[in-house]
Amino acid sequence: MFGGGSFTLFRIRGIKIGVDWSWFLVLFFVIFWMSGSYGELLDEPSYATAPFLLAVASAVGFFGAIVLHELGHAFVAMRNGIGITSIQLWIFGGMARMDRESDSPATEAKVALAGPAVTLAIVVILTAIGVGAAGWTAFSEAALTEGSRSDVSGVLAMVAWLAMINFLILVFNLIPAFPMDGGRVARAIAWWRTGDRTAATRFAANLGRVLAYAIMAGGLALIFVGDVFAGVWLALIGMVINGSARGAAMQTAISGRIDSLSVADVMDREPVAIPGDLSVERALDEYFLRYQWPWFPVVDAAHRFVGLLERDRADEVPEVSRASSNVADLIDPDQGLFIRDDTPLDSLLSNQNLRKLGALMAVDADGRLSGVITVEQVGRALRDATSQ
Repeated sequence: MFGGGSFTLFRIRGIKIGVDWSWFLVLFFVIFWMSGSYGELLDEPSYATAPFLLAVASAVGFFGAIVLHELGHAFVAMRNGIGITSIQLWIFGGMARMDRESDSPATEAKVALAGPAVTLAIVVILTAIGVGAAGWTAFSEAALTEGSRSDVSGVLAMVAWLAMINFLILVFNLIPAFPMDGGRVARAIAWWRTGDRTAATRFAANLGRVLAYAIMAGGLALIFVGDVFAGVWLALIGMVINGSARGAAMQTAISGRIDSLSVADVMDREPVAIPGDLSVERALDEYFLRYQWPWFPVVDAAHRFVGLLERDRADEVPEVSRASSNVADLIDPDQGLFIRDDTPLDSLLSNQNLRKLGALMAVDADGRLSGVITVEQVGRALRDATSQ
């Protein structure tokens, strides 16, 4: 996302938590900055054990708050049938990568507000802990002033800082600048009022660009008054928001050309599917060897889509067991591998599973397999629309 590679830290409920190399710049800065602050508070050198450990704990707490914020988005999205491929952390925060767009304004609003709701809960909990331990006056002083001017302990100073930084994250994310959370809420409201997702996205993206220019102007103003670091940081954030909003506006302009098409209009209506009660031996002989495809959709007796069978998974079954093993036994149901055939085609432009697999299974209202739509078919529809 920032031009560098990333690697996986851990997984939560199957969601990969990945980190871009740029995130370590934030961690280093937080530890360096907070070590000095805690050193002044404790009247110790910044490199002493206590200030350093408090700084590391602050950085971990900050990191954890961002992860929890994104998990809020992720869990609500999954509850609404939207798959999450990963959560990516980078220098300007985090992003939960969804495999498709929301299908209604209500879902869009719920997913967008879930992250800020988690952050608000963190602020409330930390504030309650701090006020309960030191009283409102001491805690607010620690949160609003430098730690060196506070009489609270190092631990409570850390709690106060985490409460304040999460409050700032909450306020910043609610700015109605698409694709930030506030911008997505603005899109949901516009979508609800107009009934047109494309027009709503265009409105939110344009609003995001206007606010991004305002943020960049604020950054330049800070630079001119001497606060160079804060000014440069704010200007960079504005540039990132502007770039994301501009990309969303361009995608909307493209998707607007195919907003009258559905998946059913371009899909292959005669997909080759393997019955779930077929033996693995017959599946290999009659399908994989015959067609030489890497995977096939699997259906039950009522022709409902139940999952995808890949060649490698079938090959893993020992030869002596292939005749007695059914295809259905090898299927791991994955809700992200199929889509309703009446889904607007433009919603597939950001579908991560379509990009990863190269195709999605299309099902009717009863879950029966009605077709297969591929990346090539979506691309052809786009080319045909833009050439008109």
